[in-house]
Amino acid sequence: MAKLILTHEVTGLGAAGDVVEVKDGYARNFLLPRGFALTWTKGGEKQVESIKAARAARAHASVEAAQAQASALSSKKVKLVVKAGESGRLFGTVKPADVAAAVEAAGLGSIDKRNVELPNHIKSLGSYQANVRLHEDVSAVIDLEVVASK
Repeated sequence: MAKLILTHEVTGLGAAGDVVEVKDGYARNFLLPRGFALTWTKGGEKQVESIKAARAARAHASVEAAQAQASALSSKKVKLVVKAGESGRLFGTVKPADVAAAVEAAGLGSIDKRNVELPNHIKSLGSYQANVRLHEDVSAVIDLEVVASK
């Protein structure tokens, strides 16, 4: 088992700044190469505090503010304008950063791209849903409408 410090939130494992123990292969092949974690050392405790402070600065101030934004996000459909071919297939895919930019452009507040979870790769025009974690206890579902640019 490998002891790691998470630098990003990993669904089903923990949040940034958490110290976790995972199997060696998961650490070596997934978490460490993607930069989601650092190996735990005694000197790493200082890093844990700075990671938690940065996470707190990005997080909503309160659960109420997160719930207010969640209700605003859930009540409105977000339009995403992308380049697409005549058959409706996109040139590339929709990324979490694209969703975050579209939410901000729609006037629904800013969200962190790292908190956007797309259920699968969006490669064609249509309607989709994305999950957004706004707070440790609050998440929202965004209805996305992917349309072609003219």
